[in-house]
Amino acid sequence: MSKHSKHSNQVRIIGGQCRGRKLVFADADGLRPTPDSVREKLFNWLGQDLTGMNVLDLFAGSGALGFEAASRNAKRAVLADNNRKTADMLRQNARGLGLDKLEILNTDGLAYLQRSSEKFDVVFLDPPFAWQGWENLFTSLKNSLKNGAMVYIEAGELPDFPEWLEPYREGRAGKSGFVLLQFVQVAE
Repeated sequence: MSKHSKHSNQVRIIGGQCRGRKLVFADADGLRPTPDSVREKLFNWLGQDLTGMNVLDLFAGSGALGFEAASRNAKRAVLADNNRKTADMLRQNARGLGLDKLEILNTDGLAYLQRSSEKFDVVFLDPPFAWQGWENLFTSLKNSLKNGAMVYIEAGELPDFPEWLEPYREGRAGKSGFVLLQFVQVAE
């Protein structure tokens, strides 16, 4: 690897207290950070300030979405990634930016949801490109959402989502589609 190529794996935080700072990330299968233009649109949809919100970035990868939320005053951001090297880089970036409201977990996202009792206001789901475990994910996700929670999904092909997630906004960028959904508590 040349001296210059290791710096190509960077993504810039586009808003909040860490605006303009760079995140460095390791190569990993299926890892493709959410483009700046898509993150900008997403955080316009969510409102620029996430003060008081608990955020979950379930397939953290570069950490762009979770770090962006933390930079915008999220009360807490949990970033989960099953790749140890990726999780180590996320921790290194968190220390470098001085963001203590980040919790970085080296774990499988589904396993985390199944054992966690925490409820989130915003959840980012941007799994590796070819990932197909949506049905199990939705089953586990429902119990982790606060009423009215926003769920962002980015995928090559958007999955069918359950009736308790209502589309709020959507778009496309390159080969990916993205959608912001709102959790609606269904009376049982």
